[in-house]
Amino acid sequence: MSSRAPRSYPYTPDVGDLPLLRGEAWSGWVVTRTVVGAALWLVLGALAAAVLALVGLWQPWVALPVLAVLGAVASRLAGRVPVRPLPVWSAIALVLLAVGSTVWAGTTHSEQVLPRRDSGSYLQSAIELASGHTRPISISADSVGGPDVLAIDGVTLASPAFFATGTPQDPTIQPQFPPGTAAWYSVAWWVGGATATFWAPAVLWGLAVLSIGLLGSLLTGPRWGPLAALGTALVFPLVHVARSTYSEPVALPVLAAGLVALVMAARHATVAQEVGARAGALAAGILLGGAIVIRVDALREVILVVPVVALALVQRRAHAKILGVTTGVSAAVALGLTWLTSSEYLGSIAGSLLPLAALGVVVLVVSAVVVAGARRGWALGTLVRAWLPRLLATGFVLLGVFLASRPLWQVVRQSAADSGARVVAGLQSRQGLPVDGGRTYDEQSLVWMAWWVGPVALVLALVAVAVLAHRAASAWVDGRDLPAWVGPGVVAVGSTLLTLYRPGITPDHPWADRRLVIALPTVVILVAACAAVASRWSTRRLPYAVNVAVSIAAAAALLVPTALATRPHLDERVERGELAAVDSVCGQLRAGDVVLMADARAANEWPQVVRGYCGVAALSTTTALRQDPARMARAVTQITKAVDAGGGRLVLLAADSTKALTDLGLDTAVVGADTTVQEDARLLERRPDGLVPLPVQVWLGTPKP
Repeated sequence: MSSRAPRSYPYTPDVGDLPLLRGEAWSGWVVTRTVVGAALWLVLGALAAAVLALVGLWQPWVALPVLAVLGAVASRLAGRVPVRPLPVWSAIALVLLAVGSTVWAGTTHSEQVLPRRDSGSYLQSAIELASGHTRPISISADSVGGPDVLAIDGVTLASPAFFATGTPQDPTIQPQFPPGTAAWYSVAWWVGGATATFWAPAVLWGLAVLSIGLLGSLLTGPRWGPLAALGTALVFPLVHVARSTYSEPVALPVLAAGLVALVMAARHATVAQEVGARAGALAAGILLGGAIVIRVDALREVILVVPVVALALVQRRAHAKILGVTTGVSAAVALGLTWLTSSEYLGSIAGSLLPLAALGVVVLVVSAVVVAGARRGWALGTLVRAWLPRLLATGFVLLGVFLASRPLWQVVRQSAADSGARVVAGLQSRQGLPVDGGRTYDEQSLVWMAWWVGPVALVLALVAVAVLAHRAASAWVDGRDLPAWVGPGVVAVGSTLLTLYRPGITPDHPWADRRLVIALPTVVILVAACAAVASRWSTRRLPYAVNVAVSIAAAAALLVPTALATRPHLDERVERGELAAVDSVCGQLRAGDVVLMADARAANEWPQVVRGYCGVAALSTTTALRQDPARMARAVTQITKAVDAGGGRLVLLAADSTKALTDLGLDTAVVGADTTVQEDARLLERRPDGLVPLPVQVWLGTPKP
């Protein structure tokens, strides 16, 4: 990565300092303040939303003024982060790429309204938060027929991504996932309903492209920042999440901005620029730690900040302590608020969180030992000093070989009793593959990467990591300050390696590829670094024409495979028409109705949609109840009587077929929706290249009292 250190400015330029405001300094200040300020606003707003939702005050008249104040605070904090000059042409290119990315993702946005996937779950959680103003969600027992209805074995308020909590007398529902993402999408819902909410991820995606481009400029040089932005904007898994209401569009600009602030803090960590270093570290700590309230997986990046802090402490860098304290405090606050609002979700993913927490303890202990040893005068032996750079570089190469070779000698499995294993088994059967539902396909994770950026880019990224590791270790053993790129490198490369080793997701593509949202930009920036080094080397040694050819070849190694892989997905509109289908169903319901899910697909997709989007009380049924016709019939009779007694009407909803309704004695059913949308394929062993039909059908029936 770039070793040059152009003049930087630690604070907001003074209006009277005209030379400072002109050209490169002004461009760098505007882009940096936009990137860091917007990201700080996202984190601070998410933390505030969690607090307000806990006390039932996430309402426009409270939330919008609070967000306005936090926006001013974020802008003020961002204005104190040091900046690096950025050529005007580079800044303009980054802005144009960001705007183009927003327009592309926005005009091709999905309409994933049903919570079939996390994007639909986030959307429904946002709608509920926008209208209900609280989390957990309070439910009146009387609205569904009274506590006796909720006490029926097999009748529940729960549905996928929405946990039933509380008691039959005081029921509540706790949405899955941390509240930060849903909070920001709920603001979009207040502003412009479904249209604004569907466009919100695209707007955030544009911010992410701008942030990654700026980070690339800081790490590889301003000439190559636009390449990093363009490469990121073209990678389909990132475009895929940018078209839907996932958490990644909110989390990615936060992480990128955190790394930008970390770079600038490290570059100013000298006595002469100590205040600027502390300001950068403060912003970086808030962003990296607070991101947990948006995306729980951000805990992984928080853990990776620990060795960065330890190395800075050993070298007595000015930003070390404030980076460690701010990251730790903000992470603790974010994790605490996530527990208070999403404890059921955290419990459900304990199998992933506990190993990560154990890793965090190990990293913390080792880092503490290193710092304590350095304070006591421990030093590396002569042999270690001589070999450390080569050993570290070789170690990364071997890690790359290990990950690439896993499909040749390993098949990763989980318990066949896991619910995800049953899903995988069904996919394998439909795709003509050997049925082995316990397979996680984790050993194929590097292959997933190669699908989208090509094998050459992965090789170049591995070479870049090895060279950078050698350079960092050489600086360490020589007693020189570590380069400013070490912190972002440890966080981004470490997170990438952990993800590739254990993706931790149902391996159906392209859905599973959202796990690569940090890994893919990391590869893009590493390839941009290779292009920058190759160009600088050829500039000194080769004719101009050859230099241009080298630069183009390095960029093409990334852009050509990426563009070819993304081309089939240029204008896809996933599940377009689903919103109209949901509106059709809602139009068949009326105030006072209680909707009971009568079959499996109805129970999986419709309870929270009816409750939150339609604004009608909804109950679901368990598999055990539905598989016992006699019990199911008795339950329907009991619920019908209870709802009728309260002046309401019980409506049965089926989404598989009319069979569940006829089995319950209904002679007629009203068609609530009957359409076919297009959804992404769910492939296990090859790259997806198109959409497949998804019927959305709903039948409604009213049982006789």
